[in-house]
Amino acid sequence: METVELSSVSLKRPHSEDDVANADEIKRQKISEKCKTGNNSGQSVETVTEQPDKSLLEDTKNEIIPNEESEEQEEEELEDSEDGDPESFADMMKHGLTESDVGITKFVSSHKGFSGILKERYSDFVVHEIGKDGRVSHLDDFSVPVDDEDPSEETFTVLSEEDKQRLEELQLLKNKETSVAIEVIEDTKEKRTVIHQAVKSLFPGLETKTEDRDGKKYIIAYHAAGKKALAKVRTATDPRKHSWPKSRGSYCHFVLYKENKDTMDAINVLSKFLRVKPNIFSYMGTKDKRAITVQEIAVLRITAQRLAHLNKCLMNFKLGNFSYKNHPLKLGELQGNHFTVVLRNITGTDEQIEQAMHSLREIGFINYYGMQRFGTTAVPTYQIGRAILQNNWNEVMDLILKPRPGAEKGYLVKCREEWAKTKDPAAALKKLPVKRCVEGQLLRGLLKYGMKNIISAFGIIPRNNRLMYIHSYQSYVWNNMVSKRIEEYGLRAVPGDLTLKGATAVHIEEGDVDNYTIHDVVMPLPGFDVIYPKHKIGEAYKEMLVADNLDINNMRHKIRDYSLSGAYRKIIIRPQNVNWEVVAYDDPRIPLFTTDLDKLEGKPLPVLPTNGKFRALKMEFSLPPSTYATMAIREVLKMDTSIKNQTQLNTTWLR
Repeated sequence: METVELSSVSLKRPHSEDDVANADEIKRQKISEKCKTGNNSGQSVETVTEQPDKSLLEDTKNEIIPNEESEEQEEEELEDSEDGDPESFADMMKHGLTESDVGITKFVSSHKGFSGILKERYSDFVVHEIGKDGRVSHLDDFSVPVDDEDPSEETFTVLSEEDKQRLEELQLLKNKETSVAIEVIEDTKEKRTVIHQAVKSLFPGLETKTEDRDGKKYIIAYHAAGKKALAKVRTATDPRKHSWPKSRGSYCHFVLYKENKDTMDAINVLSKFLRVKPNIFSYMGTKDKRAITVQEIAVLRITAQRLAHLNKCLMNFKLGNFSYKNHPLKLGELQGNHFTVVLRNITGTDEQIEQAMHSLREIGFINYYGMQRFGTTAVPTYQIGRAILQNNWNEVMDLILKPRPGAEKGYLVKCREEWAKTKDPAAALKKLPVKRCVEGQLLRGLLKYGMKNIISAFGIIPRNNRLMYIHSYQSYVWNNMVSKRIEEYGLRAVPGDLTLKGATAVHIEEGDVDNYTIHDVVMPLPGFDVIYPKHKIGEAYKEMLVADNLDINNMRHKIRDYSLSGAYRKIIIRPQNVNWEVVAYDDPRIPLFTTDLDKLEGKPLPVLPTNGKFRALKMEFSLPPSTYATMAIREVLKMDTSIKNQTQLNTTWLR
């Protein structure tokens, strides 16, 4: 899976956006209850070099538990209430990982490093997806394709809030009613037609008919085939087929502009408002939460008109650039991402900055897996992955559930303490109000399958979350081996290195070495279907895995999901379209560039002082899939990008 995550350092400045973002979330919850269009709009840098299969959507779908609205709200409230002041958060993060803990130790450039604050505001980090045709995604058009077959605007307002509530309960079989009667106040054929259309299009699974009762006309909504009909509706394989024109492409493609939400959270919100399952959405890559991101999304048989109505009530989202096509999007089929990043309060001289940015453009950066790949707590994800590969399931269970120092939600701390004290899944679950986290899923599995069947219990966790652990271990090995490779041989291709001929890895021979540069060299992630360098680093791979009680020549696991085929990854990445500018500013609250939404809303460019109190580095660059922007920024600053280090820096800045 391609993503562009950066370490999400939550900076609690007095003027921080975080408070605003939290307030927006609360507003969104309130608006979602009242918003007519939302309630009416229903129908049917973490990277893995091995492309995942389509099960991502299926696995995520399993996480979404319909009708658990109260739990979602409770989770958000809990997250808001758990935030502490920066100093206490920094104290907790003393137990977190640093870059050297995961093998990130080398640089390629020779300039002197300088400090700067990464993601002081989430709007300091903007990502635009680059499609497979090389086009950069932008939100620049809110218009809706004209279609005579779309329902009228009145469809979205004809039902009262009470009607909508009753219809939703009927649709989801929340009560014992078998039908809902809606009185037609202004009885005309046109009015009845609009009500019929509204019910059928906004509440998939329901059918309607007209009845006379005591001299009054009523529209009766009912399930055509009870629970069986409901179970079949709103799925990717069996969408509701009525009223979709044959001449129109089955998929509505649109550009999603989002702020401070990750991609799956955004899709879950959209699916909730549209009353559909998340698996009818498709996308090319996931994007980070703590950022402004712009990407293309496709959804099966939802009209652009319906999607556009969501713009009236969703906070921190905008949808636009609508079009109908005959195909969904596929994970990994993008060319990459274009980044616009602001590093605030920089200390480097103009000469240092020029040297750093020229080096980034001409040489590039080491293509390490970034810190977010390994988790933020005192138990790194690669340790769990290693235990899975060792087939040590008691260790897997212990690592996920045991108490740990560091930054965690209070309810998780209580859950872990209860587990350590009782080893009782039911007792530990009672301490966990949010059951959909990994810990809650594992505890539910243990409750279902028993303590002697940890493999099945662990299997309750969605597949992609489980694979994340073993991919984290692969990344840990890769980072360490690349650091050794650069320490041993520097920034040149040497005999015994690997390079790709098409999709096949071959060794660089002595006689051909002058035909290659460091930009051609790849290193393997360990697996059963890769070859290793012929020089010292090949042996280093074996030694590292032997130290972890693993056999590099036997990376197949008795559980097929956990068998690692391996992959190849370039050592050095050279960003494209690199540009930069140093700007001065006085007010840390003002944005330093305009976003797509600013341009659509006609907001002027920020006016910046010639000589401000602070300096910021604005940088732009494009990266291919499966690379981490944090690692490019690390090369510029020559700074540790871990949350642990950034938090210490930011709390110092706060003082």
